[in-house]
Amino acid sequence: MRNSHIVWLVLLLPLTLFAQGDSGWTNLFNGKNLDGWHQLNGKADYKVVDGVIVGTSKMNTANSFLATDKTYGDFILEVDIKMDPSLNSGVQFRSISDPSIKNGRVHGYQMEVDASRRAWSGGIYDEARRGWLYNLESNPQGKEAYKVNDWNLYRLEAIGASIRVFVNGIPTSDLVDDMTLKGLIALQVHGIGRSKEKAGKTVQFRNVRIKTTNLAEARTPSVKAIPQVSYLTNQLTLREKQGGWRLLWDGKTPNGWRGAKLKGFPKFGWKIEDGLLQVAKSTGGESTNGGDIVTTRKYRNFVLDVDFMMTRGANSGVKYFVDTELNKGAGSSIGCEFQILDDDVHPDAKAGTAGNRTLGSLYDIIPADPMFFAPYQGKKRLSKTGWNRARVVVKGNSVAHYLNGVKMLEYERSTQIWRALVARSKYVKWANFGEAEEGHILLQDHGDQVSFKNIKIKELD
Repeated sequence: MRNSHIVWLVLLLPLTLFAQGDSGWTNLFNGKNLDGWHQLNGKADYKVVDGVIVGTSKMNTANSFLATDKTYGDFILEVDIKMDPSLNSGVQFRSISDPSIKNGRVHGYQMEVDASRRAWSGGIYDEARRGWLYNLESNPQGKEAYKVNDWNLYRLEAIGASIRVFVNGIPTSDLVDDMTLKGLIALQVHGIGRSKEKAGKTVQFRNVRIKTTNLAEARTPSVKAIPQVSYLTNQLTLREKQGGWRLLWDGKTPNGWRGAKLKGFPKFGWKIEDGLLQVAKSTGGESTNGGDIVTTRKYRNFVLDVDFMMTRGANSGVKYFVDTELNKGAGSSIGCEFQILDDDVHPDAKAGTAGNRTLGSLYDIIPADPMFFAPYQGKKRLSKTGWNRARVVVKGNSVAHYLNGVKMLEYERSTQIWRALVARSKYVKWANFGEAEEGHILLQDHGDQVSFKNIKIKELD
């Protein structure tokens, strides 16, 4: 049952969660008309019925937004939302509509309303910009907060770079991001294309109110029951520091890294500039220019995050359990690899077996398959021109790969199945491949320009 864990999570929060700081609120909707609001982009119908803003879907129109005339920076927002389960919706905040940018297309943060079996209501999506910033795949209790075919109380706390969402008192998102700190608030009716079945369905909004003063007193106490996701550039949040995270690259120097086949950092082929660690474009060959770089330390059990941005047709990778004493000749150093690849362009995507050389795969061994773990995905969620996040989790012999917060694969090392998979791969010639207790972490030079940032690690017991 979808709401089976709500009681458990409610106990984590103050019983007075939505009563605290009850003074100083301003109603954004007067309950009578749409004064203070204007419509942007699509042509869905918005009207007021019995004190409720009713948005009605319409065929053959873009996403529609009923936006505030004013812009807002730091605030706490509350709104009740009820949506036909066939639709998708959200509330934009700190969003932008500028005729000189994307022809006025509304873009920016969105607090998600999702009645599908994916159940990402209360997640944070970056509309028409970066895509999903905080999905609910790592917050199963949060997935149960939204009540289908009923009214839901959303609470959004946007204070500085901290953005937190609660649905019916349940924490659903804890994001830290500073890309946009001020902008519009807007109520979305998502486009439905040519779907006759979805035409005429409604999203309803009521009790829309905002608080912009005394926010420190009114904000919800810190809730550590759900993961925090940060996109601050080469910085750690206080919660990350307290949780044992540390930067694996400081964003400025090569400290902590060396060439995989060198004593020091490569003198060419890699560039550190503007907070980015970038491997240069060369011939497309494997470790033929500056060469791979590795951490000076070895790691055993950990959670590793690496943000990467590919150029068109690029090939690279993040390796772990790397032994730099192997393969001192031509080619890359040997270790397990989280593949970084432009699947649509690079020919390696069609090589190997069953897609085991595609983005997110354990290179040449296990293919990335988001639908195995989240069958509602349909495809990998990624930005081909922007930033993506690789995560590798190692706990003893258990390993998992994640791409942008969605699990791609998991496996168990040092088993009969593992050895059979290795025996069918290019690594068969390396004895006991992938079974070392510890190893270096590596960023690969495969002759294509790829940028890295936000490289951080949390070592596990």
